[in-house]
Amino acid sequence: MSRESSLIEVSGAELEELRSRLRSARWPVGWPTLGWEAGTDAGELRRLTAYWADGYDWRVHEATINALPSRFADIDGTPVHYLRFEGERPGALPIVLTHGWPSSFLELVGLARRLATPSRHGGDPADAFTVIVPSLPGFAFSPQRPSLGGTEQTHELWHRLMHDELGFERYGAHGGDFGAGISSRLGEAHPDALVGIHVLAVANPVTYDAAALTPDEKAYVDSVAAWTAEEGGYQHEQSTRPVTLSYGMEDSPTGLLAWIGEKYRAWSDCGGDLSSRFSDEFVLTQASLYWFTRSIGTSFRPYYEFNRGLTRRVERVTVPTALALFPADLAQPPRSWAERTHNIIRYTLMPRGGHFAAHEEPDLLAHDLTEFFRPLR
Repeated sequence: MSRESSLIEVSGAELEELRSRLRSARWPVGWPTLGWEAGTDAGELRRLTAYWADGYDWRVHEATINALPSRFADIDGTPVHYLRFEGERPGALPIVLTHGWPSSFLELVGLARRLATPSRHGGDPADAFTVIVPSLPGFAFSPQRPSLGGTEQTHELWHRLMHDELGFERYGAHGGDFGAGISSRLGEAHPDALVGIHVLAVANPVTYDAAALTPDEKAYVDSVAAWTAEEGGYQHEQSTRPVTLSYGMEDSPTGLLAWIGEKYRAWSDCGGDLSSRFSDEFVLTQASLYWFTRSIGTSFRPYYEFNRGLTRRVERVTVPTALALFPADLAQPPRSWAERTHNIIRYTLMPRGGHFAAHEEPDLLAHDLTEFFRPLR
């Protein structure tokens, strides 16, 4: 890929190689199971693979990506890609939005536009934000950090970007999945700079007395254990042997699509119908971005680093915190559980949506962010 004139410019040879791999995919012998019972449905995957090979137009999406307001910052030798959406009024509150896995900065574009220019979406210009959307290290156009663990963890890179590089004295943060943890670490490490954080998940306390849990907390802990037993296989592999997994994902676009497509279906409020929440174009653009930037393997690193104790654990976040829970997301912690680690001043149970809330329900999410940050400006 050349980045001299565009953010991404996939060569004709790269496109043809992808299509050749898709057309010549070697399919496993089918099991006598129905649908998605034991993994990604073969019929749906074959359909998406065929469209990716012979119907999907990457060039349209490449042009859309190149038209976004992309920037690069160098944080002590670590390049960070980010989008910058200017607020529609002077002095708009800066906010950094952080994506998770298996996502990318693209998932947050619709939300960013709603926050930066609320008047275009029925809102008040006084509520505008200047929105920064970085790509996590090892995702898309941000190279992975040069060493495992280390002092420059992602939340510190984000603070350096927002405070030192972009000159924002005070700012807000939002995220789900990895982005929730990074936003929480930002608030914990830099309370003087963070006006507040808005998250879609909270980490478990470092320690707690299981015998002292409330009934709601006990039910929540049990639900997490049940989810981990049923759905957590991907997490265990990505946390323990991610490099082994990466060989297959880097070599087979069909395998990559199966791996992330299953999560879009399982973690969204789609009722088992992937296309009810995600167009083929959306799913295949995300898969293409992982493929052409060769970032699926490096996207596993945060799981491994957290599992190995190389990522700072959240202990106590004192800045004002909002927790918004979408019903089809991975976990639904009660307010009292979140208050063990965060200064919760807003707790919202959303009527619909899932793990990919910025794409599934951008209006609901933008409204909750706006309401939370309005008195903190």
